[in-house]
Amino acid sequence: MSQFAIEARHLRKVFRDTPAVDDVSFAIPKGSVVGILGGNGAGKTTTIAMVMGLTLPTSGEVHVLGTDMARHRHDVLHRMNFESPYVDLPGRLPVRQNLSVFAKLYGMRDVAVRIARLASDLDLTSFLDRPTNRLSAGQKTRVALAKSLINDPEVLLLDEPTASLDPDTADWIRGRLEDYRRERDATILIASHNMAEVERLCDRVIMMKSGRIVDDASPSDMLARYGRSNLEEVFLDVARGRVQEAAQ
Repeated sequence: MSQFAIEARHLRKVFRDTPAVDDVSFAIPKGSVVGILGGNGAGKTTTIAMVMGLTLPTSGEVHVLGTDMARHRHDVLHRMNFESPYVDLPGRLPVRQNLSVFAKLYGMRDVAVRIARLASDLDLTSFLDRPTNRLSAGQKTRVALAKSLINDPEVLLLDEPTASLDPDTADWIRGRLEDYRRERDATILIASHNMAEVERLCDRVIMMKSGRIVDDASPSDMLARYGRSNLEEVFLDVARGRVQEAAQ
């Protein structure tokens, strides 16, 4: 078996005549947390969509847990999950019913027990029977995280997991992600614009611009290479074309 949870090989995705992702390759070891950074239009979301098997690459291939996602994704989807605050759950359904539906879609047994455990871990118990559209932003994020963990995934894909949250709630969410990674030895791939979040959670950062990878290193190595004190400054160097100047 491969030591890598996710392997992308020369991924390319073209929409009409425009390449959204252009010859992207990376390998993510099992149990690691990797961040994909880049400005709007850098290719982050398209890359994650191809990792999930939702978008077929124009060329190249991606394997998750040894499975070719373009051809056999249904063999491995039950071992993966995805979370984004931009994807709303059905608002009229109570939280408990939303989680129950997803648990059954993943073929989970003992659904009530699993929901109770997640409700305890993520502090959902007080509003499990409240309609989802009546929750605060922080509560909705915790429910979305519970949905993403409902099947106890080995690979977790996150798109801006703490967007629009206050610092206290965001810190709480990051703590739960750290706990899950440690307890499950899970592999987590995060697309985020929150540089402090990436520095805290990620073992490695993949920096993208215009559909290509322009750097790939640990946060500490990247800061040293660019001579910067934080990833936000590195991000701005890349986004504004100051890469060579900063690296020198």
